[in-house]
Parts: sequence; C-alpha cells; structure tokens
Amino acid sequence: MLARRSLLLGAGGAVAAAGLCTVPAHASARTSALPVAGRGLRLPAPTGPGTVVTRAFPLVDRARTDPFAPLPRPRELMVQLWFATDRDDSELGTESERGGGGHGGLSAYIPPATAAVLEGEWGVAAGSLARIRTGVPAVRRGGRRPTLILLSHGRGAARSLTTSLAVELASHGHLVAAVDHTYDAAAVHFPDGRLIRGNLPSAPADWDAQDRLETGVRAADLRFVADRLIADRLAPPRVGLLGHSMGGPAAAEAMRQDRRFVAGLDLDGGLFGTTVADTGLDRPFLLLTSSPDHESWARWRAAQHGWGRHLHLAGGGHLSATDLPSYAEAIGLRQVWPDTLWREFMGTIEPDRATEVVRAYTVAFFGRFLAHRPAPLLRGPAARFPEVEFRWSRGR
Repeated sequence: MLARRSLLLGAGGAVAAAGLCTVPAHASARTSALPVAGRGLRLPAPTGPGTVVTRAFPLVDRARTDPFAPLPRPRELMVQLWFATDRDDSELGTESERGGGGHGGLSAYIPPATAAVLEGEWGVAAGSLARIRTGVPAVRRGGRRPTLILLSHGRGAARSLTTSLAVELASHGHLVAAVDHTYDAAAVHFPDGRLIRGNLPSAPADWDAQDRLETGVRAADLRFVADRLIADRLAPPRVGLLGHSMGGPAAAEAMRQDRRFVAGLDLDGGLFGTTVADTGLDRPFLLLTSSPDHESWARWRAAQHGWGRHLHLAGGGHLSATDLPSYAEAIGLRQVWPDTLWREFMGTIEPDRATEVVRAYTVAFFGRFLAHRPAPLLRGPAARFPEVEFRWSRGR
C-alpha cells in the first residue's frame, strides 16, 4: 500500500521536499549540460467542437491574511480561464491585444519565470518548457459560460501542468478556472513582475496538522474564486471541482463546506486534511486513481452516501492526469529520474493513451453532472477502455 507521505509528496524520499514534481538535488548537476532541441512540442489537441482561448489574471482576497506569507498580507492568487469562443481567428485581435507572452499571439504554456523554477527543480535544461505549444490564443476579455469547473493543482506543482485537461474541458463547453495556490505552487508569477516561490515544509513536525492547514487554505481559495467569478457573472452558482493530487482533497473539503459545488473529481489524491474520508458527501464525487489503493480512499468508499465511483487506471502513474508524460522524455526528464521514480510518476501506459482515458472520464463526469448530458461511460466497465477498473460504485 502506498504510504501516506509518498502519495502526498511523491516516491518516498526520492522526490525533493519542494513538491510532487521535483527531483533529487544531485540530478540537476548531472544533467545541467543537456541541450534543448529546437523543435516545438505541442500538447494533445482537444476533442471537443469549441475553439478554446485563455486569459489569466490575479485576484486578491482582502478578507484573509495569507498564512504562508513571510509577512502579513492578503491572500493573492493567479487564476487562468479556459473557454470556447464562437469568434474566429480574425476576431481575436492582434498579438498585443491577445496578451502576448506566447508564440504568434498564443498563450505561453508556462510563464517564463515559473518555467525556470520548474526546470531547475526537475534538473532539465533551461528553456525546455519554452518548447511546449498550447495552440491556444490569449485574450484580454471574455469567459462567460453556463458551466464552471475550478481546477486545483498538486502540491509543489503549478496550474500550467494540467493545461491539456483544462483545454479539453473548455472545448466541450465548460468554463475552466485553473488556480495557482500561492506559496503551495512551485512558483507563481504575477503581472507586476513578482515571482513567489513555494515555501511549504518538507517534513513538518505534525503532518496531520499541516494537511488540515493546506487543505483548508486551498478550499478557501476555491470558494473565493467561485465567489468572484459568480459575482462578476462569468459563471452560474453551480460549480464543479477538479483536483490533482493535493487538489483532490481540496475539492472534497470545498464541497463539504459549500453546497454551490455540486460535483467533484479527485485525480489520484489521498483524502488528507479533510473529514470527507470519514463522512462522505451527498453529491457526486469521482475518484480516478493510478496509485495503489489508499486507506483514505477505502474509508471514503464506506462513507460516501451520494453518487460515487472509484475508477483505477491500470498502468498509470501519479502524474498520468497531467501534461508531463506527453513531453517528459522530449525535455530529457527520463535521463534525470531513476527508473523506480519514473514508473511511479509516469506509469507504464503510453502517454497518449493515458491522456485519452483521463479526458474521456473527466468529460463524461462533468458533462453529466454539470451539463446534464448522457454519460454511459460512467455506468460500468467499457470495452473501449479495458485499462479502467471499476473498483467501487454507488448510484446509477
């Protein structure tokens, strides 16, 4: 059984304390001379009919003092919206009007300052992440949609690392708001030029207390972003939640606190820092996991009283639901990570296949519970996806 700490931070002691996506310090020195190939790497294309655009902006919650900031200050977040537009390319404006920062007016995959932090932590060459192309224009305005999904990243990760999944959901008509949890994310770059690095402890004296703090702050972040988007009439007061790793328990806890959140999906996150593992929820919640079964998931299965599913992706890794497997080898990560770490994080399934599976079930779930679309994929095992095991089901 996967240990509590390894599900939270990665493969036992092999992953550095800064978060899920970092590598041992010795790896950076070993690969500092890796060249950066010139060819761009494009993320998998979305399957929905909509043409997706994006915009990013800061939000300040003046009602909260940030518990992670070195000095007292309001809680600040970066949020990125992904949504489909009916406008064609000629209506999207010039490159400067689109926000710049990308190639030919396209949105940059990761802000350069944030990318530099991740490259250093992963031990890959500087400029590696600049090769990633989203194919998504950046715009200054817009974003109103009939459904809203808030997306929460893993501990020590960044909002950008689930871009492909955000774009996929947006192409099917959802407004997706990806949140950078400041001081929890590896780094957050604000429009005024500030770069705030993650500062969460790698070995707190009391993991239970730390989990409650982190999950509580994340849940408050999600509630605040929902408040603002609903108040600005960008979204209705019925919201879906999607979280990877520590984003999963944050989604569960936010649902426990706030009935506006009508459906939640946890991508391989142990239910740490929330009572939901023991109380369950009365609204739809889906676990889509790749790691070995975890005791917090078993407790949740026994407690859940609303619609629920626990689906397991055979051959998946902890990062199979993120973008990393699609470009990890191309940027040299395979040369950096030990084989055991690679298998735990990337799995043995082909990256394109993992993307297809995660997308299909995520789109089906939010299509059913936010957009009221038929979702036969959620009824039981499908010949189309033999890798997916239905470990537990409740409700039709």
